[in-house]
Amino acid sequence: MATSVQVVFDCADPSRMSEFWSATLGYKADEPPEGYASWPEWLTAHGVPESEWNSANACSDPEGVGPRIYFQRVPEPKTVKNRVHLDVNAGGPRGTPPEERRRRVDVEVQRLEGLGATRLGVQEQYGEYCVNMRDIEGNEFDVQ
Repeated sequence: MATSVQVVFDCADPSRMSEFWSATLGYKADEPPEGYASWPEWLTAHGVPESEWNSANACSDPEGVGPRIYFQRVPEPKTVKNRVHLDVNAGGPRGTPPEERRRRVDVEVQRLEGLGATRLGVQEQYGEYCVNMRDIEGNEFDVQ
């Protein structure tokens, strides 16, 4: 049996990042623990100062297939290229005609730009089409 993983982003604004990646991937914000109607209620009950309420946030695949994504606030800004990045597979399954894959990728790139992502460039190699992008805090990712 494989070991599950969680993807963690260091960031400045965990709530905003969770909203962006939830919208990007079709994920849902994690619900508060059982017995609590909201996260503020849970945080208050556990003595977390309001100034720390945006120290972390998370979203998960509603189907339970993809990894949970956790966002943790850090004091330092992003300064160099990511060593690991996400690929958003918008082009369709293997066997999708290249022109249809390109169309799907371009439509998704436009949608993500509307969410605040930035297009960096296009890579076309060995019959593959990929658009390099940055999320709302500058983390690189690809749409392919």
